[in-house]
Amino acid sequence: MSNSTPLLTEQLIIECRRRGAGLKAADSTGAKVSGNDLLLRTIILKRLLQRLVWQSSKDEQNVAILLPPTVPAVIANFALAFAGKTSINLNYTASEAILNQCIKLADIKHVLTSRKVIDKLGLKLDAELVYLEDFKSKVTLLDKIAGFISSRILPAGMLCKQLGIRDRKPSDPLTIVFTSGSTGTPKGVVLSYENINANVQSVNQALNLRSDDVLVGILPFFHSFGYTVTLWAAQALSMAGVYHFSPLEARPIGKLVADYKATILLGTPTFLRTFLRRVEPEQFKSLELVVVGAEKQPQSLSDAFEKQFGVRPIEGYGLTEMSPLVSVNLPPSRTKATDETKGLCEGSVGRPLPGVEARIVDLDTRAVLPRDQTGMLEVRGPSLMQGYLHREDLTAKAIVDGWYITGDVAKIDSNGYIHITGRQSRFSKIGGEMVPHIQIEETIQGILGADSEGILAAVVTAVPDEKRGERLVVLHTELPMSPSVILKKMSEAGLPNLYLPSEDSFILVDAIPVLGTGKLDLKGMQQMALEKTA
Repeated sequence: MSNSTPLLTEQLIIECRRRGAGLKAADSTGAKVSGNDLLLRTIILKRLLQRLVWQSSKDEQNVAILLPPTVPAVIANFALAFAGKTSINLNYTASEAILNQCIKLADIKHVLTSRKVIDKLGLKLDAELVYLEDFKSKVTLLDKIAGFISSRILPAGMLCKQLGIRDRKPSDPLTIVFTSGSTGTPKGVVLSYENINANVQSVNQALNLRSDDVLVGILPFFHSFGYTVTLWAAQALSMAGVYHFSPLEARPIGKLVADYKATILLGTPTFLRTFLRRVEPEQFKSLELVVVGAEKQPQSLSDAFEKQFGVRPIEGYGLTEMSPLVSVNLPPSRTKATDETKGLCEGSVGRPLPGVEARIVDLDTRAVLPRDQTGMLEVRGPSLMQGYLHREDLTAKAIVDGWYITGDVAKIDSNGYIHITGRQSRFSKIGGEMVPHIQIEETIQGILGADSEGILAAVVTAVPDEKRGERLVVLHTELPMSPSVILKKMSEAGLPNLYLPSEDSFILVDAIPVLGTGKLDLKGMQQMALEKTA
């Protein structure tokens, strides 16, 4: 990002001014703000925080937020940005121990939250809690007058100068996102203004976003996709964003889409399955663009969603370390190409976004491989993180020669589409050979078919094995056929014997472990398998 490119905070001011009395943000609790209101409330909250919270802690840089995606959470994030602070949206689905690890690592002294959230979660956090609802009674007449003058009368350039926005550098950290911990302890990914802005502008360019678009924000802001796209892209670009606090509550989401005639929905396959069961087709009729990520999108799920709602989901791919979107398929309704299939290749995660480069390298030597060969996916671009917080060792392992090593095994086809074949952590080395969990999983799911509610019935993980290195384990809910029949059909489908779990490795569980972000909980799956096979 060049020095002449405005920071996201400046873009936000410009877009709020442009929007004026028009809707900018709303949520399912009934909160609703225009562009004018969003700017006014953000400036007033910034004043209150500086007067009541930071007056004796000027050196405090990192401030946490513990709120679901709602209008107050939007305003809290923007108030921190206006104040030049680095925001950290804490994962409220994580354990108290994990949250306190994050608080310690980031040297967090204050957590912006609400009493309702804390009462519901019952957490004891190692930081001072700042309850935003308590601020209502502390807004003075001077706050209101100063906020009104700043938000409505001062020219945008003067407001930016007043807020100190022009003094900030593109390389300054805007947020720290703690990774989901699907494969281990969360790491703090430091993302700058430039990182987030590069991704916002690339998404805007790729998906041809419009001023009449209304984006549904159901992904939590502690999720990098939720932070970059449903928070910053929705508000710092010309469209509007409407929010619901839980991606699994399908009925209120259906109502939200219908009430605001939303056009864009972002989610995961897990969330789409819930919508199929609980949302009326009429409620989703305004949707033009449904983008899914985090897990592979089965074609059967796309077919069912399109049949019910008249819009076909497209698949994208992202990484927290890339702010996060790396690639996306382009639906015919949004592509500028004359050939309607030019931006779309089902089964792939699309082509890299503008400004993002991708390549495939050999798993052992890191030699760059030609098209259509499978190896490690590496990516780079202006959205690549500053690094892992206080972990130069991990940063040096993850970014080599300017390329981020994704940990995903993939190939890039002759047309430039990326096809993810599995995570390196989702392979088992059995008898010296690499065995892909995802291929086995997809074969089993194809045999079982989606159940009447579209729920994932079986997943594959592995546990250590003395003789062969590792042993495959299938965690499953109630099955419509016996493991022996499934194994016979897997063999008939062409899977080699090495890919077939033993019959006693099919383990019945109450539910498949899933993270709050909608991803499979890989760590939880393995832990469950270890306990069940001990």
